[in-house]
Amino acid sequence: MSHLNEYLAEKRAAVLARNAAVEAGTAQPVQLKASVKAEGRSGVRRLRIREHQVISDSPPDFAGYNLGPSSPELQLGVLGTCVTHIFLIQAAERQVPLESLEVEVTGIIDPRGGKPGHEKTPIWPHEIGYTVHIDSPASREEIDALFEAVERNCPILNLLRNPQTIRAEVKLVDSKAEAANASRKEDDAIAA
Repeated sequence: MSHLNEYLAEKRAAVLARNAAVEAGTAQPVQLKASVKAEGRSGVRRLRIREHQVISDSPPDFAGYNLGPSSPELQLGVLGTCVTHIFLIQAAERQVPLESLEVEVTGIIDPRGGKPGHEKTPIWPHEIGYTVHIDSPASREEIDALFEAVERNCPILNLLRNPQTIRAEVKLVDSKAEAANASRKEDDAIAA
């Protein structure tokens, strides 16, 4: 069975290098980008981030094909991956040995939310919580300090706890009108 401690040594080197770049003033903000396109006929959402892609879908009872997790499920998964990653970073930085680490995230989504008779029921995932399972020879005090550092430094956890203002805009494209206009221009060019 493999343990995390070898990986934590690699992670520690990366964390120390990143911290050195911050201290030297050479670290810069990174622009994040994700794009999502709904597939024709199925409505499956293809999420693209860098060279990666994830399929998001709905269960059959919501006109989906169950080809991937729903958006609320992905949100819980994103929280879990971030909490897990920050545990690894903090353990590496503090040299807390970990044999294994698993994070379980739970929440509720209620399809009745906002509907008549359920106006006060949230339409968003709620009652979100996470449980961390750690196998480590470290002391309880070291694990508690590790947990406090994770709670303080986890970007997604803190995003959810401290909601942000989100900019939004809609760009309307009428592809049929654009195609007809392009066709007319081609016809005019041929006639000329």
